[in-house]
Amino acid sequence: MGKNDLGEFLRARRAGLTPDEIGLPAEFGGGRRVAGLRRGEVAQLAGVSTEYYTRLEQGRARQPSEQVLHALCDALRFDDIERRHLFALAGATAGHQDRTDHSARLRPALRQVLDSMELASAFVSDRNLTVVGGNALWALLFPGVAELPRQERSMARWTLLDPRARLVWCDWERVARDYVHGLRLAAAAQPRNQRIANLIGELMMRSPEFPAWWSEHRVQERSTGLKRLRHPVAGDLELQYEIFTSVADPGQSLVVYTAQAGSPSEERLRLLASWGSEPARS
Repeated sequence: MGKNDLGEFLRARRAGLTPDEIGLPAEFGGGRRVAGLRRGEVAQLAGVSTEYYTRLEQGRARQPSEQVLHALCDALRFDDIERRHLFALAGATAGHQDRTDHSARLRPALRQVLDSMELASAFVSDRNLTVVGGNALWALLFPGVAELPRQERSMARWTLLDPRARLVWCDWERVARDYVHGLRLAAAAQPRNQRIANLIGELMMRSPEFPAWWSEHRVQERSTGLKRLRHPVAGDLELQYEIFTSVADPGQSLVVYTAQAGSPSEERLRLLASWGSEPARS
């Protein structure tokens, strides 16, 4: 996390809005030289002074109140994800401590769940965004991830750094950007998580695309959707994914990829699963 992530986030979102998007008249503030809202316009919409808003963007203001944060969210037309992200960034300056006991063990019962999914690609990740276990079909669909050292076994890291990921994901850029946006949320929610900070630092140094995407300050959280993959033997696959959080294992999430019943993708998954041998162990 940077020293002024809150200000940079506000500035990036301000630059992405136009006067008509927020209901300002077209002639409002003529002579506009760059796209996006001016600081004074955001301040006026939020009901704060331009001087105070400027200090917020520059990282020179004290922690804003919840009332100010809500007003800024409304002024900048934040959705629920962006609103939570802004509050997390503001809370990070208040000295809140993250839990340091980040459990990374996969319970035997959860391992049994993974191994029972013969026609689904599934894995479990922890709050460090590290894969703590996956099943055989997951290892086959995403080559090389299961063999990585534990601290490097991240789907975000693999997608952005492993050349094979660009072949596996048919929409590689969209998927990679989604991981960057999710990483933004995780970093804001856990400002003192050194493993996430190390991952961000590595991606900054090694991924050509990551610095520009990170600087956009986009955030989003997806729990379901459709992804298209390409396997060298099974061929093209359209898979629905669902993400479930574990109540028994705080910080752990189960990610499951399945194909529509009776679809060509299901038949191709069935073929691929027949090759699976031992599950990908943690």
